[in-house]
Amino acid sequence: MSISTTSEAPAPRFAAASLIAVIFINMLGFGIIVPLLPFYAKSFNAAPWQIGLIFGAYSVGAFFGEPFWGRLSDRYGRKPLLISTITGNCLCYLALAFAPNIWVAFFIRLVGGLAAGNGAVVQGYIADVTPRKGGRGRCPIRRSLECGSDYWSVRRRVFAHTGMGPAGFRIPLFIASGLAALCVIAIAIVIKESRVRDTAISHRPSRWSAAGEVARHPVIGRMMLLTFLVGFAFTGIESQFGLWSQARFDWGPRNIAVCFAFTGITAFFTQTLLTGRLSERYGEGAMLATGMAITALAAALQVFSLNGHMTIALMCLTAAGQSVAFPNVGAIISRTVDPHRQGQILGLNNAAGALARVVGPIFAGLMVPVVRDGPFILGALVVAPAILLALSATRRATAKPDPYANPGA
Repeated sequence: MSISTTSEAPAPRFAAASLIAVIFINMLGFGIIVPLLPFYAKSFNAAPWQIGLIFGAYSVGAFFGEPFWGRLSDRYGRKPLLISTITGNCLCYLALAFAPNIWVAFFIRLVGGLAAGNGAVVQGYIADVTPRKGGRGRCPIRRSLECGSDYWSVRRRVFAHTGMGPAGFRIPLFIASGLAALCVIAIAIVIKESRVRDTAISHRPSRWSAAGEVARHPVIGRMMLLTFLVGFAFTGIESQFGLWSQARFDWGPRNIAVCFAFTGITAFFTQTLLTGRLSERYGEGAMLATGMAITALAAALQVFSLNGHMTIALMCLTAAGQSVAFPNVGAIISRTVDPHRQGQILGLNNAAGALARVVGPIFAGLMVPVVRDGPFILGALVVAPAILLALSATRRATAKPDPYANPGA
């Protein structure tokens, strides 16, 4: 017996509002990492490779958390999983404010990533309450949250005081923890469940069996590999961007905050005004490939940046390219899979991205002492084959029927 949607599904307006709160908190977590975390780690006198390690710790946790929470939410519903994971995230923000050394901070980030690996739950909730078609309707929600996240990460970096050591980062961490607590309360009161708990659910493959299935799938397997390659490239850039800009232009957290505010605004307007229309007109696969080509070009040109204004412009171009590209990944996967396995499959795809966020920063941290612009060069080179991968997956999606499309398969 499969899980069915509730007879009283939440209205899209309320579903969107609740998801805004959830993704907002998730983006706050990433806002701490990019670009505040390199300065936080540096306050412990961390070496570049240790900065990459603590940056990747969050994603190690998410690698295990994403498929686990997604699969549980398919069976027990989205709401209880959202409450439990965001509560864990709230406590980890609070603990990080009092970490005595870099290794304790690493462990806290590991646990925080495990708790915050609820992206598949959020995506599954969206899929439950929206029609199974392209990602246009989801774009403004996601990007408006990322834009809001960039605003609050700007505020947190203004509150940070790098000259005070680790204690100088407590105020922004307290803010993140408090907002997470408010989000948990709001979810408990406002959000309506989108799925019915069904303990008589039929057998589902384990995480590893499902991973083998999707890896062999002609569409989803390629999407997962694409997610890994692009995540590897650009999380490496993100992990070192703060220190790179400091060395090149003598930037501090406030300068970087302004840069990320501009990229957030660019991403919001790109997805709100362009992404859905372009995907409908030219196709999801074509726009996925085009968006990645834009981001690869922007990364390559960053090596030749002459000043801070050019760097901001190229970062905005990168944001625009990613905004054009990546809503199509979720849309293609969501339309391809069995609705009753959306949480599990989306979780596996997110786990591929989490794994990329582990190894990407480590590689970038090892490259920086040798080649200062190494993360940008590597990013451009790694994304190039992913462009062809996107076109190949799209051709497969339109050429043959999908075994996941039949709920009884």
